[in-house]
This record gives sequence, structure tokens and C-alpha cells, in this order.
Amino acid sequence: MPVLHPIPSKPRGLVSRLFGGAEQRPGLPHGQRVYAIGDIHGRADLLDQLTAAILEDSRVWRADGHTITVVYLGDYVDRGPDSKMVIERLLAPPAEFHAKFLLGNHDKVLLDFLQEPGLFRAWREFGARETLLSYGVVPPLFDRDEVYIEARDAFAAALPDTHLQFFRGVQLSAEIGGYYFVHAGVRPGTDLKEQSLEDRLWIRGEFLSSTADFGAVIVHGHTPTELPVVRPNRIGVDTGACMTGCLTAVVLEGGGYRFLQT
Repeated sequence: MPVLHPIPSKPRGLVSRLFGGAEQRPGLPHGQRVYAIGDIHGRADLLDQLTAAILEDSRVWRADGHTITVVYLGDYVDRGPDSKMVIERLLAPPAEFHAKFLLGNHDKVLLDFLQEPGLFRAWREFGARETLLSYGVVPPLFDRDEVYIEARDAFAAALPDTHLQFFRGVQLSAEIGGYYFVHAGVRPGTDLKEQSLEDRLWIRGEFLSSTADFGAVIVHGHTPTELPVVRPNRIGVDTGACMTGCLTAVVLEGGGYRFLQT
């Protein structure tokens, strides 16, 4: 049976102040298991592989009557070649999955481009071309407003309504047991219920360097690293799938964790 590693303890002084001296670890209720998948970025091939791995990994668990939840941490599009196919897959997840879909910053920029074509000037720097091509749309060749409007109109026509509703319907965050799932992270010193849209989609430095107790362990993507990152207050699972071929899911069960990777 796969080995679960305990989440590292928080410094005892901080734990004592928060919990009256009793050391507490994050966890999930008995009978629950969560798989949280990092940034997919147009790699439908890796998504298929990881989906199959999760189904196999959870087979005995589900046969015993337990439940699994699969949390997708956002950034479904851009950079990789198959953004459209990724969304097709996510629109029909396996029946065995209780799926939760979170919004990523790349997904938000796609939605913003539909409203403001001039945003292509920024979007083209981090994956717009690959996304448009996956939907059969020729990316703009010239830096002119009318060209961006034409590309927006072509993309809006090519984007299936089911895909548009998917992007509009995803969550910004999710809480399960002692974990808070979000695309990028949270701002230290701000209550989890008061986090801004911008921080949840874009934050890096202040969050990544923080040793603060956020009130839950933050499970996030957004910042690619060679290996998953585990800290007492956060778990990062973006392993740069579009560049490395390594798409990662953290497996959470009880108070422990392990990883599945392509």
C-alpha cells in the first residue's frame, strides 16, 4: 500500500498560540481522499495519463465504499498544444470522480480577452497563440486593435458554448477538511474568506516565502518547480507539465500526503 507522509508540523510556539498548546495537523474526515492536480496547460495527453493513474490508485479505496474528490487547480489552457481537448476532457470527468474545478490566471485572461481584445498584447506573452490554434483560430499577426478584434470574434465563434460556460462556472477556491485549495495562493495576514481575486490567481513572492499559519494548509499550483513543494503551511503541485512532461497530483488522506505523477 502506498506510504502517506505526514504534513510537517508547524513551529510549536505558533501552534500553542493558535490551539492552546495541543499540536494539530491538517486532515480529512475518515473515508475521504482528495487528489489535487496542478497546472495542465494544454497537455491533454498528460491529463489522460494522470486520470488513468488516479482511477487505478483509488480502485480499492472506492471498492471499500469510500469517496474520492479530484480538485483541478486551474490553468487548463495556454502553452501546451491541446487546450481545447483538455476542456473536452474536463467537461466529462470519470463518473468515479467528485470533481471540483478552480479558476487559474490563464483561464481568467482567456475570459478577459473575449471582453477586451486588446488584452492579446499581454496574453500573447504566455500562451495565447497555442490556445487559439487549438480552437482552429489563426493568431493575430500584427499589433493593431482591429486585428485583435477580428481574432476575438473568430475565437468567440469557435469556442463552444459548453466551454465558455465551463470557464464561467469554475470556483475560485475550495475548502475540504484542513485544506484550502486555490490556484496561486493567499495573502498572509488576510482571512481566507477575504482573499482577493487577484491574489488567488496571481500571488507568488509574499505567499511563497511566508511561514505564517493560514488557518488551513494551502494546496496550490501556479508556480512551477522541479519537484512538488511541501511546507507546514502549503503544498505546491505545479511541476511545469507543459515543459517537463510531468503532471502532478497530491494525494491527501487522513493527515498525510503522497504524490502521483506522469
